[in-house]
Amino acid sequence: MSSQPPASPTSRSGTRRVPLSILDLAPVSQGSDAAQALRDSTELARLADDLGYARFWMAEHHGSRTFASSATAVLLAHVANATSRIRVGSGGVMLPNHAPLMVAEYYGTLATLYGPRIDLGLGRAPGTDPMTAAALRRSTGQLDSFAKDVTDLYDWFQPAEQTPDLRVRALPGEGTRVPLWMLGSSLGGASVAAALGLPFSFASHFAPEQLGQALAYYREHFDADAPTAQVDRPYVMAGINVIAAPTTREAELLRTSSIAMTAQIRSGNPGPLLPPDERVLDSLDPRVLQFADTFQAVRAVGTPGEVVAGIEAFVAEHDLDEVITTTYTWDPQLRRRSYELLAQEWGAMPAPQLAPRSAQ
Repeated sequence: MSSQPPASPTSRSGTRRVPLSILDLAPVSQGSDAAQALRDSTELARLADDLGYARFWMAEHHGSRTFASSATAVLLAHVANATSRIRVGSGGVMLPNHAPLMVAEYYGTLATLYGPRIDLGLGRAPGTDPMTAAALRRSTGQLDSFAKDVTDLYDWFQPAEQTPDLRVRALPGEGTRVPLWMLGSSLGGASVAAALGLPFSFASHFAPEQLGQALAYYREHFDADAPTAQVDRPYVMAGINVIAAPTTREAELLRTSSIAMTAQIRSGNPGPLLPPDERVLDSLDPRVLQFADTFQAVRAVGTPGEVVAGIEAFVAEHDLDEVITTTYTWDPQLRRRSYELLAQEWGAMPAPQLAPRSAQ
C-alpha cells in the first residue's frame, strides 16, 4: 500500500492547490487542416511540459471534422517523443471500439518506449455516430463485459510471475504496469471504477449533470482490496472548460467559438472551430444556447484571476484530487496563451497527490 501523500500546496489565499492537467482533442480550426491541428497539439504538449502541468491526455473521436484525435495511441507516441516530463495518456480509449489485447499491446509499447509516463484512461462511449461505431465493429459496452475487459487489461500489464496462468500475453506490455483510469459521465463509469479500485476521471466538462451523484457513489463503494486496485483510496479528477485572457470581455468573446462548436454538435453537423464572433449569440435558437450553456456549465472563463477562482471553487465543492482542463479557441496561439496565463496565476504546479500503485 502507498503511504499518505504530503499536504497539497496552498495558494496565497490559503486555498488548496491540486495538480492541473490538459485534455486535448486536436481541434481543427476553420481555414486550417488536420495536419496543422496535430502540429498545434504537439506544440501545446511541449508548452504544458515546460509549464509544469501534470498530464497531457488525448481523447478518441472518430469520423469528426472537428477533432483529429481518432488514432489516439499514434498521437500519444508523437507527443511523448516531443516531451520529457509530463505524463501522457488517453482520456480516453473507448474500449468497446477495440480488441482489449491490442490496447494492451499499443499502450504496453508506449510504456516500453517512454517508461512510466504513460496513462491509460478507459471509457465506454462510442466517440462517434452509430454508423461509424458499426464500422469500428464496436461491441456492446455493457458494464459486465466492459469490467471483464478492464480486468484483462490489468492482468496483461502485470509481470509474468504474477500471472502464471494466463494463456494469452501482451508483448510488449507485460510487466509495464501501465496505470489504468476509469472515465465516466454517469453512474456506470463510477460503479466500474469503484468495484475495480481505479482512479476515476469524470467528464464534467461536457456532462456535468450527474457529477455529484457519481462521485458520491464512487467514494461510498470504492474497493481498495479489489485485485485490480490501482490506488489505496478513492481518487478523483474532473474536467472543466477553461479560457483565460487578459480581460473578461476578450475571454467571453473567445468562448463564442466553443458555443458555436456546441451548436454544431447539437445540430448533428459538426465542423471546424469557427472564429470568435459575438453575433453567434444572437443568431442561435435560444434552445440551442441553453443546450450550450448546460453542456459547458462547468467552466471558468475570464481573467487569469477569475479562472483560478473558478477552478478553486470547483475543487472545493467536489473535494477533487486533480483537475483536467479543456480549452477551445479558434486561434491555437490563444489557446497556448490561455494555458500560460493559467499556469502563471496558479503558481507552482503540484505533482499528483497519490500516484497509482502501478506507477510507483
